[in-house]
Amino acid sequence: MENNLLSLSTEQRAAIAKDLEKKLNIGLAEEEQEIRCLPTYIDPKEIKSGKSLVLDWGGTNFRAAIIEFYEDKAPVIIESVKAKLSAEETKGFKQVDLFKAMAAEIKKLKKLDKNIKKIGYCFSYPAESTLDGDAKLLHWTKGIEIDDMPGKMVGKPLLQYLNDNVENANFEKIAVINDTVACLFSGISKPGYNAYLGLIVGTGTNMATTMQAAKVKKMDKAYKGASILINTESGNFFPPFLTEIDDNVDAASNNKGKQRFEKAISGKYLSEIFKMMFPYDEFNTNDFHTGTLNDIVNYPDIYKEKYVDAARSLFDRSEKLVAASLAGLIFVLKSQTPDLKSVLLTAEGTLFWCKDRKGIDYNKAVLQELNRLLVEKGYSDVTVDICEVPDANLIGSAIAALSL
Repeated sequence: MENNLLSLSTEQRAAIAKDLEKKLNIGLAEEEQEIRCLPTYIDPKEIKSGKSLVLDWGGTNFRAAIIEFYEDKAPVIIESVKAKLSAEETKGFKQVDLFKAMAAEIKKLKKLDKNIKKIGYCFSYPAESTLDGDAKLLHWTKGIEIDDMPGKMVGKPLLQYLNDNVENANFEKIAVINDTVACLFSGISKPGYNAYLGLIVGTGTNMATTMQAAKVKKMDKAYKGASILINTESGNFFPPFLTEIDDNVDAASNNKGKQRFEKAISGKYLSEIFKMMFPYDEFNTNDFHTGTLNDIVNYPDIYKEKYVDAARSLFDRSEKLVAASLAGLIFVLKSQTPDLKSVLLTAEGTLFWCKDRKGIDYNKAVLQELNRLLVEKGYSDVTVDICEVPDANLIGSAIAALSL
């Protein structure tokens, strides 16, 4: 019975895409909307050479790396470090505690020197970009609660802290970008496409794209570029046809009423939905997560049929909702540029690239559903290619830093 609650009809999926299209257009014109559509004021350049420090904080892990670009070969990650930095590790943190934890990892980079002047910071939380490449935190997601940071700048205080507390730190500029924008940057260098999308489906979810600056009514008039990067913050989309189970997961979260789309599809929350479906079974433990759901799908012979059906239903709905969100964004782009024919989607996130041994892999299921929605809309002439760039967030953030 519970599994049936998660199914979405063809008409419902189309309605979700249409609803997102409408809300995206509102977010592009007005501030403080459900879909924020935040401009990013960094014009990505073709980087031929240069070295930068790159930071990536996505809600589960923190990574720091030194990346170098060369004229005659692909960029290289010179060295990198990684540490757990989730809601659990940051519980009770103030800003200084976060900076201290990050600095502790950065200090492990043996090849950090005073010649590295720029930082690229992939910051995977809603933040309003500024013309100088920094960003102001709007609010936390993914269970993070550091209460003295919302409303403050993300980059400059961190840059100053590192210069004051890390040996050989000599930074002058920092570029703060969302992970979807970093993902987009890593794929935008591939020529031949009319439009570029960045997609994250991992711990959380979000989309980014490029648009004609003239089509974004609310953007800072001081920006003079012909095109603009838009971080949609689509994780906050409140789609129709959510269920009572979704409402219960939302009610139990630390940000009730927000990020409803993210709570229906992303890696942090699928396992929470599953546990709500089986509240008296053996799954209500801290070590049960969406990776376990993927195991249930891939090894159905060792689990009860009701668990397998529920897990598969959750993945199926997640795939279809992601496809509907992509369709809604492409509908907006197509309305702005009627001759749009080719789209490159660069995607990141463990959930998006997870495998299904007994069915269709997540990313392929998303593409199938997306193509169906495009054809139904009358956009059968639009082709979408999906690209996976290794370490896309790191490479994209380095491009952002070196573009300043």
